[in-house]
Amino acid sequence: MKLCFPVTEDRGLESAVFKHFGSAQKFVLVDTETNEVASIINRDQLHVDGSCNPIKALAGNKVDAVIVGGIGAGALIMLNRSRIKVYSAQGTTVQENVSKFRDGSFRELIPGSCKHHDQGCAH
Repeated sequence: MKLCFPVTEDRGLESAVFKHFGSAQKFVLVDTETNEVASIINRDQLHVDGSCNPIKALAGNKVDAVIVGGIGAGALIMLNRSRIKVYSAQGTTVQENVSKFRDGSFRELIPGSCKHHDQGCAH
C-alpha cells in the first residue's frame, strides 16, 4: 500500500507530519510492501484558501491513503472521490505513523467528522 504524508521538510521517515495537507511543501510517499520511500513537491501549495486540489498537489503520483495532521473538507472529498482514503495522523513522524498504520490503529476521516484542522480533522 502506498501512503502519503504531508511534510514541510523532507527528512525521509524522520519527517514530521505537517498539520495541514494543502499547505505542505512536500509529500513523503512510503510503499508499505517494498519499504521504498520517496518525496514529491506539492504542486498545488499556492492554492487559494479553500480551493486545494489534492490530485494536482500529488502531481499524478498514485497513492492508496493519505495520513494527515489536518485537511479541509473539499480536499478530503476530492481524495475520497478518487478512492484515496484519508486517516488522521497518530504519531509525530512518518515512521511512527507507518508503524501504527501497520498495527491497524488508524481512524479514517470522513467529511463532517470534526471541526478543526489542528485536531487532525476535516471541517
